[in-house]
Amino acid sequence: MPEASAYARGVPCWIDLSCTDINASKEFYTALFGWEYFVGPSESGHYTQALLGGKSVAGMIQRAPDQADMPVAWTTYLKADDADLTHKAIVEHGGQPMTEVIDVMGEGRMIVAADPTGGVFAVWEPGRHIGSRVVNEPGSVVWNELSTPNAPRAREFYSAVFGLEIGDRMPEFDFTSIRADGRDVGGIFTVPDAQPEWRVYFAVADTDATAAIADSNGATVLVQPKDTPFGRMSVIQDPQGAVFALMSTPQS
Repeated sequence: MPEASAYARGVPCWIDLSCTDINASKEFYTALFGWEYFVGPSESGHYTQALLGGKSVAGMIQRAPDQADMPVAWTTYLKADDADLTHKAIVEHGGQPMTEVIDVMGEGRMIVAADPTGGVFAVWEPGRHIGSRVVNEPGSVVWNELSTPNAPRAREFYSAVFGLEIGDRMPEFDFTSIRADGRDVGGIFTVPDAQPEWRVYFAVADTDATAAIADSNGATVLVQPKDTPFGRMSVIQDPQGAVFALMSTPQS
């Protein structure tokens, strides 16, 4: 199982789930992906890391009682070299920080923000924790992409704040990759009248079988498994409402 050791600036480097019942979430995602868990100390709010082969792939945290208005959702974190400068750049380029820079007990420094189109994301400046140690393997993240009513504005923002390159526009619809060091690391595309959303895609060996497991464990299959140019894909809403995608690729 290959292990990630570092991320370039702007690359999606971590994901975590804010949920209402963390024990139920752990059971669900273990059934789907075979995850095990490391539960942090009380001073971290018992922040939980999902593990594959003992290596971290994602995080989970249960919402506090006073956070009932927060959505149950997966959050994508983009890597920053300097969180303070990134916070300033977010403001300068029309984004809206939702937090100040937060020092996470020496593990790293983070920000939660919304881009100018309303897409919510997080920023991670690594300390001891670099982010996901396993990616592009079954049960781990394989792709992150933003759907938004205004993809051109979003591209301007992420390029300016994180130095990401923008790939060529696909001819059939308004989709481009975002690139770091010449490599595709995510996507941005226009979905008219949609609520902006950064969606997490998990690699799986068999999309149909995993979607069936999700369904049998109380999830809703929003998009039935279908073939795409990039692999066989399905969209799932977990039992608490978080939406994510499955993707089986040749590497899966």
